[in-house]
Amino acid sequence: MTQNHLDTTIFGEPPPDEQRRRQRHQRRRRGKGRRLLTLLLALVLVGGATAIAFTFLKPLVSSVLGGSSEAEDFPGPGEGDVQVTVKAGDSGESIATALKAAGVVKTRTAYLDASAADPEASAAIQAGTYSLKKGMKASEAFALLTDPANRTVTRVTIPEGLWVNEIFARLSKATGAPVADYQAAAKNPQALGLPESAKGRLDGYLFPSSYEFDDKVPAASQLKQMVAQTLAELKKAGVEPDDYNRILTIASIIEGEVNGDADRAKVARVIENRLNDPNGPTVGMLQMDSTVHYIEQERGRAGTSNEARNSDSPYNTYKVKGLPPGPINSPGAASIEAAAAPADGPWFYFVAVNPTTGETKFATTQAEHDANVREFNEWCSANKDKC
Repeated sequence: MTQNHLDTTIFGEPPPDEQRRRQRHQRRRRGKGRRLLTLLLALVLVGGATAIAFTFLKPLVSSVLGGSSEAEDFPGPGEGDVQVTVKAGDSGESIATALKAAGVVKTRTAYLDASAADPEASAAIQAGTYSLKKGMKASEAFALLTDPANRTVTRVTIPEGLWVNEIFARLSKATGAPVADYQAAAKNPQALGLPESAKGRLDGYLFPSSYEFDDKVPAASQLKQMVAQTLAELKKAGVEPDDYNRILTIASIIEGEVNGDADRAKVARVIENRLNDPNGPTVGMLQMDSTVHYIEQERGRAGTSNEARNSDSPYNTYKVKGLPPGPINSPGAASIEAAAAPADGPWFYFVAVNPTTGETKFATTQAEHDANVREFNEWCSANKDKC
């Protein structure tokens, strides 16, 4: 050890190299501290600016997007009368937009908050027109929409067995759309979803059911929905597309001939027996009054005239063998199912011996059928106003 080094150690001062090292370390620590302080100050400034921007810009952004905070809601109860229509498939966002546009709620968010609080009720809102007020509290508007009693909708019921012109008349009466609109729509069968086997004819393809149509639903859309329902019923009954026209034609004859559901499958068997046995008692002819009524477009008579039975129409099953070219009316699900799955039996004849109750008797031979016809004639003699 040198004298110099000994002297500095004794008096507590580090050697020059150690002193310089410590000074560099201290400068680095001060530099890091200054950088950390600068970073913290920057974060504070950015955070403050963000908070200020959020405070001042939130109302503007909410206004642009159509939303707002819970506080931006009408106090209610509102005034006047506003009609708001909820369409099938409308989402909560769509409903909120419609309500705000109509002036019912102050903001979309106010309604969406009320809807989110009860998702089950929100999902159950039905299509229709609702009578509301302008300036309603969003939760009160939501409550009205979730109550089916407040719903107004145009409902039209199409019974089984109607002809196309009768269906058009009923639809027109219920919706206010002119019959001409339906006639025009029928001229574009492809747009209505008709299968090629229908050959452009709507007969048989306008499914009988209850529908909810209003004056805002185009005639073509109404008919398209009815056609789709018929195709769904055919598929449900297990009918292949190649057999659509045949099964609907048989089903339409069943619909025109039968009153009670219990006899439909048996009438289907009578039709099949006559079609499949050209040498049978009816010589392959169906001999159905319903097809002749279709030719005449007249209802209300139990039988047909000799003149009508001599018609050259392909729908005259008293003169033409086999099935007519297509359906003669719009059959319901029960007749479609019967046509797709006829009952087992040897029958070639049937007659409703009591048209009021629908009691129908089936026969295998002409003699048995003649006896049943006499019973029907006796009923008609006692009920002349019904025959």
